Amino acid sequence: MIHKTQVATESTHLIPRDEEIHHDSDQQHQHTQHTQPHLGVFACMSLIINKMIGTGIFSTPSLIFSLSGNIGTSLILWGIGGIITFCGLSVYLEFGLELPKSGGEKNYLQRVFTRPEKLIECIYAFQIVLLGFSSGNSYAFGKYILFALGFDEHINDWIPRIIGIGVITFAIYLHIYHPNSSTKVFTFLGFTKILILMIIIFLGGLTYLNLIEIPQNDNFNNIWQNYPNYSGNSYNISVALLQVIYSFKGWENANYVLSEIKNPHQTLKVSAPLSVLITTILYFLVILSYYLVIPKEEFADSGVVIAGIFFNKILGESITSRLLPILISLSNFGNVLAVSFSHSRINQELSKEGFLPFSSFFAVLKNSIFLHWLITVIILLIPPKYGNIYQFVVNLYAYPGTWVNIFVALGLIYLHFNKTREKWGLNPNKWHSFELFNFIFLGSNIFLALFPFIPPPLQYRLNNDYPFYVFPLTGIAVLGSGGIYWYFRYKRKSLY
Repeated sequence: MIHKTQVATESTHLIPRDEEIHHDSDQQHQHTQHTQPHLGVFACMSLIINKMIGTGIFSTPSLIFSLSGNIGTSLILWGIGGIITFCGLSVYLEFGLELPKSGGEKNYLQRVFTRPEKLIECIYAFQIVLLGFSSGNSYAFGKYILFALGFDEHINDWIPRIIGIGVITFAIYLHIYHPNSSTKVFTFLGFTKILILMIIIFLGGLTYLNLIEIPQNDNFNNIWQNYPNYSGNSYNISVALLQVIYSFKGWENANYVLSEIKNPHQTLKVSAPLSVLITTILYFLVILSYYLVIPKEEFADSGVVIAGIFFNKILGESITSRLLPILISLSNFGNVLAVSFSHSRINQELSKEGFLPFSSFFAVLKNSIFLHWLITVIILLIPPKYGNIYQFVVNLYAYPGTWVNIFVALGLIYLHFNKTREKWGLNPNKWHSFELFNFIFLGSNIFLALFPFIPPPLQYRLNNDYPFYVFPLTGIAVLGSGGIYWYFRYKRKSLY
């Protein structure tokens, strides 16, 4: 057994030996494993599907089309999003099955980047806590409920925000006072979401076969023709891909609660790939269904409630066309439940190891749940009452995660090139991520991290309410705040 003092003087490599890991982290983590594993394959699939099928597929396609400039490019971006998702899943499966404990990226970054001590953990903690909110789905819940009730989609934006605050508050109430019920609810809603997507695909198929009569559109006459006033320049393409990635976000959700999964090696290898495969196929068919029904000019302007417009086009102003958006709002609620469930566990794990201010307070689960509620409410209230709030919230949520993904991918690539010395991946029965997948995941996230800083042509800036660099700069600032906290909490003390 190697002691800490020996590690400081004898170990200068990037990754410590297994003995060092056990000595340094066993005591830190033994108290995080107390939760009795209770999540099986279907519960894990629901946890993943609930986060993946949230607001994205019902709200982002309009914006992605506008940013892409034409249908062909947007379809390619959806396909690329699916490929990146599978590559990312492969990376996370290997890490998760080698380090089967709750905490997600915290454990993976902690395993690789040990110097400077505790720096990477603090940076990650600030990113996941400050920007791991449920604001986008809470806001979209409000928009769809109002749409279902017959309100115009351009209604005063403070109303869906207030509804969103009520939604996240109810979700937190369930997690704290009725935890078993909350698990059952998001498990049920996870499979309800699949039903909703299948209804959209079914209606789109009937339209394609001319079994439902609606006005024909020319969307597929020339899929590469740019829609007027829209262009797929490099900035817009990168932001569109970021929106696609947001729509797929959630494939990593089970990694955050591995300590609560029964037989994680078997359960995760089945539930995670199956969930992603089902969701990817459904997504692509849903996008095609949207394009079959909604003309391009309406598609570009439909905003968050594109699925609601889809139902109106096919079913008219009927009761059914109002009931289906209610189901979509329940889908958003399922996402809020799943995200608040998993992210509150991350908050708790980070607090238990002292990486957050007031760690002793937030180490209690109900307090870490409250922290998630607080951040979500703040993000709902901060943006100005004009402009595309949903786009801003989505970009702010998704962007910093690209930097985390870069370091996770780099870490696994390093481990693969040093697996014998670092004693990594020696069990042939565990998951092994192919190097091609690792580099695709790395390269795509580098693209997503850097291109939002490239100014778009002035005439193609789709949102003039805030400068193009606001969301990437805000994301970088949050990551940097973690470094500042580390300096004053740990580094500065060691200098005196």
